[in-house]
Amino acid sequence: MDLELLILGDKGWGDEMLRATLVTLMVSLTAMSIGLFISIFGTLSKLSNKFYLRLFGDVYTTIVRGIPELLVIYLLFFGGSNAVMSIAKLFGYNGYIELNAFVIGSIAVGAISGAYSTEVIRGAFLAIPRGQIDAAKSVGMNKFIIFTRILIPQILRYALPGLGNVWQLTLKDTALIMVTGLVEIMRQSHIASGSTYSPFTFYVTAALLYLILTTVSNTIFNSAENWANKGVRRV
Repeated sequence: MDLELLILGDKGWGDEMLRATLVTLMVSLTAMSIGLFISIFGTLSKLSNKFYLRLFGDVYTTIVRGIPELLVIYLLFFGGSNAVMSIAKLFGYNGYIELNAFVIGSIAVGAISGAYSTEVIRGAFLAIPRGQIDAAKSVGMNKFIIFTRILIPQILRYALPGLGNVWQLTLKDTALIMVTGLVEIMRQSHIASGSTYSPFTFYVTAALLYLILTTVSNTIFNSAENWANKGVRRV
């Protein structure tokens, strides 16, 4: 393992690997945000009394969780390009349109994250004893107060461990979007190893960078769980 290849500056690849790490983190945060936004509607759909909404939620989570993540990325990347080009043709433009790799990668990983987050949040909601909601209604609480004082704090407490796992999954799934050409950790490692003929050095470095990100993330989520469980009696 040649550590001289990892120095900063023109003689090494250290700065490129750091930039790739930043890109990985930005994609992960963007994708997780998209996933949480999707999961709100996914959870409401799966908990709805209306059959077609429950069906929509079930179809979404089943399809996205049932096919490989890489295939989801390919479908959104190439399918999105075809859709945009079809619309462009209506306005007389017949050239090739390539979507931004960061945007489409974030959306693709976000769609995957959203499916898993939907199930986590749905499970957290169902874990809240129904009697608490009935008791809140009996003392005159309106729906807004029940939502903010009863549901949100407990959904957060029950969902945080699962969302921590979804975040780790999202972080690792960013490695798959190298197929779109976005230069994140894995793509940069591939480029550097091909240029220097030292694949072991850069892939070990990539593994260490992912481990650092996951370790820091795990610490943050553990702190958040401790905060959310303040005042809760442990059995």
